[in-house]
Parts: sequence; C-alpha cells; structure tokens
Amino acid sequence: MSAAPVLVSHALCPYVQRAAIVLAEKGVAFERRDIDLAHKPAWFLRLSPTGRTPMLLVDGEALFESAAICEYLDETALPRLHPADALRRAKHRAWMEFGSGLLDLIAAFYRAADDDALKRRAQEIRARIARLEAELGDGPYFDGAFGLVDAVFGPVFRCFDLFATLGDFGFFAATPKVRAWRRALAARPSVRQAAHPGYEALLRAFIQRQGGALAQRLQGQAATPA
Repeated sequence: MSAAPVLVSHALCPYVQRAAIVLAEKGVAFERRDIDLAHKPAWFLRLSPTGRTPMLLVDGEALFESAAICEYLDETALPRLHPADALRRAKHRAWMEFGSGLLDLIAAFYRAADDDALKRRAQEIRARIARLEAELGDGPYFDGAFGLVDAVFGPVFRCFDLFATLGDFGFFAATPKVRAWRRALAARPSVRQAAHPGYEALLRAFIQRQGGALAQRLQGQAATPA
C-alpha cells in the first residue's frame, strides 16, 4: 500500500469495526470516512456492487466485503493474524462465519416485536454462545494469540453492554470462558478504538427506531427517575 487506505464506514456497522481492528493491529495508518447509508453518495454506489460498508480504498482500487478486506490486509501487512497451518486457518475462517451468523441473530433480537419473541431470540443467542464456550481453550483469545476470529467477535460482543442494561437475558451466565474472552477483547486497544465515539447513543437510537420489545424497554428506562 503506497498511500494510506481509506476505510469507508458507517458508525454502527460491526463489519466496519472488524476492518478497523485489523488495520490497527497491523499498524496501518488509514483514513476513516463515514457515510449515511440512508443517503448513499453517488461515488460510493459507483464503487460498491453491494452498497454496504465497509469498503476499503487502496491505491485507486475498491475492496468490498469485510472478510475479503481482512484477508487482504492479513496477506499484505505484518503481523499475520491467521494461523500458518492450513487446517487451522480454514477452521478460523469457519468461526468467522459463525460470528457473522451470530450478528444475524442479534439483528433479529433488535427487531423482536414483543417479549415472547425477544425471549426466543435470546435463547437462540445463548445457544450460539454455548457453542463458542465448547470451542474455547485456555485463552486469552479464541485460539491463544489474537487473530482474525477475535477481530470478528470484538464488535459482536460490544452490543451486549447495552443489552445488559435492558434485562437479565443470561447471555453469558453459563459460559465462563466466553466471559473471559469478552473481557480480554474489551480491554484490547484496537477493539476499543474501532467503535465510533458515540456508539452507545447511536445504538440506542437505532433500537428505538425498530419499535419492538427492546425499544419499549429503552423507553421505560428513560421514563424511570434516576
């Protein structure tokens, strides 16, 4: 990379945070350019076939999809974050996809229309987290040293901070290894700095716009005297 890459981002997108974490871990200086996905600029739509963030602009080329971006960064800048062994590397890629699947469940949790639906979505999330617990070793990260799987799960775990203020969903009650992993990720500078400075307020506003059970809990929280 002969010039500083540009990370085209949206303030709430966890996939953007993945790319930002990898860039930070590699020590690559970059420009972060936020766009409004409700009013996508024409230049962005010309460059992105999917119309989604993140997009990485590198020496006049546009890379889209977070997995491709992270793989490119891992192949072109040290330190390597994927295992050298091909089998372990393939397993890590599979667990990165597992993380994307967990984000899909979290999106359904955001949109749950009532408390019954919210409980069902929470149960599905707990089952996924329990599967992670069975996979983890001694830590502190997914496979010992920090890797691309950790770059995926740092943003995934971040949203649970807000969920904890809205109810006791027991997401991590029976998963001590995942709790320790989550703490280690939250303490890592690259993970902390990947989020937009106003992330929590933006997430609250996003949930309110969904108009579901979580939005009702937020409204009740706002109405409760301090």
